[in-house]
Order: sequence, then C-alpha cells, then structure tokens
Amino acid sequence: MAFVSIIRRWHLREHVPIREISRRTGVSRNTIRRYLRSEAAEPKFQVPDRPSKLDPYAEQLSAWLKREAGRPRKQRRTIRQLHSDLATLGYEGSYNRVAAYARAWKEECQRLQQTSGRGTFVPLAFAPGEAFQFDWSEEFANIGGLRVKLQVANFKLSYSRAFTQRAYPLQTHERLFDAHNHAFRVLGGVPQVARRQTGNPARGKSPDRAGPGQ
Repeated sequence: MAFVSIIRRWHLREHVPIREISRRTGVSRNTIRRYLRSEAAEPKFQVPDRPSKLDPYAEQLSAWLKREAGRPRKQRRTIRQLHSDLATLGYEGSYNRVAAYARAWKEECQRLQQTSGRGTFVPLAFAPGEAFQFDWSEEFANIGGLRVKLQVANFKLSYSRAFTQRAYPLQTHERLFDAHNHAFRVLGGVPQVARRQTGNPARGKSPDRAGPGQ
C-alpha cells in the first residue's frame, strides 16, 4: 500500500495520533500533517544517480531480451540464464539487478505498445544454422495438359533466408521425412530449431527441435 495511504488510514480510520505515526515511520510531525492536508498520492523521493555494474552490459542485455521475446516461450532463456551468460562476459553484479532491468525493459515495451496503439515491433535475430521454417502449401501445375493440385513442402533458413521447395501429390509422413531429408541435404546441414509448426501428425508436423543427426 502507498506510504501516504497508510498514514491516512492510521490517522483517519484508526485514529492513531500524529505523534505515534511519527514514531512508527520516523517522519516528522509537520511532514505528516502536510501529507494529511495534501492531495498528493505519494511523496517524491530524490534518488541519487549512482553508476551500476550492469551499465557496461546494458546494451548487450537489451539485445538478448529482444531476441528472447521473439522466440517461442518454451525456447526462451530464463533471466537466471541471462545473468549467467553476462557473468561469462565479465559482469560481477547480482542476479537481482539483472532481473530488475529485465522487468523494467518489459514494462517499457508494454507501455510503448499501449501508447502507440499499434504494438511494439520486436525484431527477430538468429545465428547462422540456428533455426528454419517449414510449412506445407497447396499449388497447382499443368502436367500432361491437366491441372494438378500439388502439396509443396517449403523450407527457409531463418538467418540467410535461403529456401527450398519440393512438391508431392499428397501429404504423408513418408513425404514429410523425404522433404526434410532433401532440404537438409540441399541446405548443407541440420538447423537446431524448427520455428513453425503446421497441421497435425496425420498431415505432417515439423518437430519442435532437431538435433545433429536427426
């Protein structure tokens, strides 16, 4: 509860004398009388501007927070993990300082979203080979003079945006696996994370995470 609200409740509801309120809070009786007469909701305290151990790492932490905000929730690093990563860079401050910075960063993003009315754009950033996108699409082609509907497997690397496409007559598990094998062979490796999931297991659903050799 706000500091001034507590003083008013004590004095106006519980009829605590100003002398007793002064003893409990350590605030002078004249200041308490001023709070009781004032319409202000809360006193303003002058906070000195002190340098923080986090200051040299604030830009790096902000970049990480933006990156994690763009990831699926289950794949995001926790604040404790971010604190550990900062420590490897030389940060010697506390976890609480990092957590407080992360809360303030999130609140500022929410404030900008509310005031702009159009949301806050958080750019996605990926390392080479970190992630890929997969989706099925329906396309039509003229084959032998006939208009044929095809199921196209679409792969795109999240970092370079390089992509492959492979068409099939139907969506099945066998064709799903063949499409992945073809894309990984053409693109030269297996990314760590599949960013998008579509359909259901019967229609072919890309895995949450693909490790080496999978």
